[in-house]
Amino acid sequence: MSEKKEGQQGFNIELSEEVAEGTYSNLAIIQHSSSEFIFDFVRIMPGVPKGRVKSRIVMTPEHAKKLMRALNDNISKYESNIGNIREDSPINPIPLNFGGPDTQA
Repeated sequence: MSEKKEGQQGFNIELSEEVAEGTYSNLAIIQHSSSEFIFDFVRIMPGVPKGRVKSRIVMTPEHAKKLMRALNDNISKYESNIGNIREDSPINPIPLNFGGPDTQA
């Protein structure tokens, strides 16, 4: 559990049983506009020609940057304790254009 720093307000977060089970995703597609980042979490199964977006998260650029920092911090801690995460190159790269709208910076 995280410790509350002096002067920091706490809040409760509710986690339903359904959400606590989690949703498996083996691909994330990230798009952005000037005001938001869109994260699509996709499940692609072997032998199935079509993947399916299982969850879409939309957040502000500020929160996306905080997420990036938190993820970097957690990956560093994971690799310190467990070892380096191996990254294999896919044999058949997944096309980056899934027919969605073009992103704008």
